[in-house]
Amino acid sequence: MPKLKTRSAAKKRFTFTGSGKLKRNFAFKRHNLRKRSQSMKRKARGTTILKKSDYKSIRDYLPYNN
Repeated sequence: MPKLKTRSAAKKRFTFTGSGKLKRNFAFKRHNLRKRSQSMKRKARGTTILKKSDYKSIRDYLPYNN
């Protein structure tokens, strides 16, 4: 069987946790932050775990990491 290619976009945006879950960053934090509420900016700090429904599609983009 030929080797599978990893999607470059997914490799830059997602990392696996030790237990195999996918970690992602929050969106909408790059510019125009004056429009965003303080609570939204506070909630969007750091990273979060990807939802189970999204995980099923993203794990196919990262074949050798899961």
